[in-house]
Amino acid sequence: MFRPLLILILILIGFQVKALELEAPFDSIDGGTLRLSDWRGQPILVVNTASRCSYTKQYGGLQDLYDLYRDSGLVVLAVPSNDFRQELASNAEVKGFCELRYDIDMPMTGISAVKGPQAHPFFASLKADAGFEPAWNFNKVLIGPDGELVATYSSKIKPQSSRLKRDIESLLN
Repeated sequence: MFRPLLILILILIGFQVKALELEAPFDSIDGGTLRLSDWRGQPILVVNTASRCSYTKQYGGLQDLYDLYRDSGLVVLAVPSNDFRQELASNAEVKGFCELRYDIDMPMTGISAVKGPQAHPFFASLKADAGFEPAWNFNKVLIGPDGELVATYSSKIKPQSSRLKRDIESLLN
């Protein structure tokens, strides 16, 4: 109840409340496009990933997290990025690597920029509105079913961490 009241007060005094960009399409690694708004009403964990990083083994944990909570509504979206120069050269290589090595079936975008002037609009809005920009591969962003930012997590926070699981569980149906 406090949050809606705070937003109303901020609007009344002229403060612009900004929202995350959930409508901008990502290219899907499978072809076509994906929008975060496609999963409106569900919690979404967005993770910028890379295939040649010391954190790459987190793919297995992300898939396990997706398997554990997908029937309760969680979406885990992997966003491969070469912003830290640790991604394979093509979407086909990334997809093959993830399927072969980690048996990934969670949604994945094509290779996308997550920081700087070329950042995908979702990540640009995350920086502009919440002051968060991925500092390395496997940063995590948890979005609530209402489309609001819930929390961000560094690369060091593993997918199976009690903190992350507790935050996810608080959002599930």
